[in-house]
Amino acid sequence: MVLPGKATLVEVGPRDGLQNETGLIASADKIELINALARAGLTRIEAGAFVNPKWVPQMADSEAVLAGIERRAGVSYSALTPNLKGFERALAAKADEVAIFAAASEAFSQKNLNCSIDKSLARFAEVTQAAAQAKIPVRGYISCVLGCPYSGAVDPALCVDIAEALFDMGCFEVSLGDTIGVGTAASTQALLTPMLQKFNPKQLAVHMHDTYGQALANVYQSLQMGISVIDASVAGLGGCPYAKGASGNLATEDVLYLLNGLGIEHGIDLNQVVVAGDVMCRKLGIANHSRVAQALLSQNA
Repeated sequence: MVLPGKATLVEVGPRDGLQNETGLIASADKIELINALARAGLTRIEAGAFVNPKWVPQMADSEAVLAGIERRAGVSYSALTPNLKGFERALAAKADEVAIFAAASEAFSQKNLNCSIDKSLARFAEVTQAAAQAKIPVRGYISCVLGCPYSGAVDPALCVDIAEALFDMGCFEVSLGDTIGVGTAASTQALLTPMLQKFNPKQLAVHMHDTYGQALANVYQSLQMGISVIDASVAGLGGCPYAKGASGNLATEDVLYLLNGLGIEHGIDLNQVVVAGDVMCRKLGIANHSRVAQALLSQNA
């Protein structure tokens, strides 16, 4: 086992985290969070989503957020773009990177995207073609890679096929998402084994949810297999919509603590991230879901 010497965190809290929170969140608070995370050393931050505000009202102000942030050198501010219209909005808002999202389950694709997997990929090809012309990098997401809330187990071979389609259309990286957090170290290994037979580990990222408390174990398994890009959400923002009351996103602070313990370089100040997450949780009036943040904040109380 040779762990990566360096890891990169993709901070998804301002998008994947906040979009699942109830109640109106002021654009200024989102901007403050993104700026604080960038100052802490995070170099890849999902700043918004250009989706239909009827479906994701929390992201309706993504233009204003991208216009208001302090753009730091060396930081990539990305946005989710499900279709060509969304991409055009992201381009106008000067997003540095865009992301498209497929599902490894026909049932989830129909529920979440209102179309089949093949149809969603055809739609995304329009985005990647436009992005190539504009010289904007495109990241691909695959959701439900370790299980679907509607159809259960997912075949790793299907995930490989979808990843290949995303790479073929021009994605530079594919993030593998355990959307409902049912994965274990064993199922993570079973997914990554065929993935790494086909793709370089530098092409892949993992996006683990913590519904059953297995996210860190799954990240550790991924690190052992050479994956060095990890998606995480400050303070564990964003619940799991498929398991009532369950935690959802893996907390950035908890990943950083793991990386520190393993001696893996990341260039991020853990204490600054803890403060940024705590400030946002207080504004939202919610509990901080990071176990590491809870421990560090209690020491300073």
